[in-house]
Amino acid sequence: MTRFPVTALRSVDLGTPDLARSEAFYRQTWGLERVADADGVVYLRATGSDHHVVALHPSKRTELKAVTFRLADISDFDAIGRNAIHEGATLLSAPAPNTAPDGGVMMSLRGPEGGVLRFVHDDIRHDAKPRQSELPERLAHVNLNSTDVDRSAAFYEKALGFKLTDRSAAMAFVRCNSDHHAVVIAAAKVDGLNHVAFLMPTWEGVMRGAGRMIDAGYPIAWGVGRHGPGDNVFAYFIDPQGTVIEYTAEVLQVDDDYVVRGPEHWVWPPGRTDQWGIAPPKADHVKAAQLAVGYAA
Repeated sequence: MTRFPVTALRSVDLGTPDLARSEAFYRQTWGLERVADADGVVYLRATGSDHHVVALHPSKRTELKAVTFRLADISDFDAIGRNAIHEGATLLSAPAPNTAPDGGVMMSLRGPEGGVLRFVHDDIRHDAKPRQSELPERLAHVNLNSTDVDRSAAFYEKALGFKLTDRSAAMAFVRCNSDHHAVVIAAAKVDGLNHVAFLMPTWEGVMRGAGRMIDAGYPIAWGVGRHGPGDNVFAYFIDPQGTVIEYTAEVLQVDDDYVVRGPEHWVWPPGRTDQWGIAPPKADHVKAAQLAVGYAA
């Protein structure tokens, strides 16, 4: 099995112009729990062992402030930093003790597209909670918009040690463990955040979580359906500040024997947007939301 220097997608940092409302939404409706508050930042965990999966920052606009990955070993900082800079990234902070509540050792880079990528080793972990069918366990993937999908995918492969799993006409799927993908790169006219996906324990958890969202006044933005690449069940929503978020489950598990498939394979019949043929075409306001959240300056 390939050794990945990056072992997992851990968390995202989101900027919000209404911190109180965003926190209330992610805690009371989406299903996360507050674990820390430091320097004005609110840290929210899922039911799994990650210290947090979302950090909410007060901001003038809705934006993606950072994506954080966990490293396999402290020795991997050197290769990741060196390779990333060679592939067009900028070092923002060298590996150093992390003073935020999650602890560990942290390094920050700005990727070629402008987004901040952070890498942590030996961060604080929780004991996982008993499985709760309708609450998120961890992040499943982050989907990033790119004006050059193949260039962005190559950066994740060459700089960060990811592997390409599949390539559709509009997206590249890259992985850093047995999950089919941890990062999805979508073709767009702008660079930024497309959406953040949260892993539910089962497909029924996706349905129950979707029901909870509907009860709270948040309709399904796209879905429910089953994706092609990754084979995962999905339901998309838009949070109060305009960020697109997803409940997902049953992400395909792959190994080195998995054969990468290209755009010619991932083709649906006319009018279909998922394997089941249930999900309606994505509405224009959802497509707009998937392009509206940029990287923090």
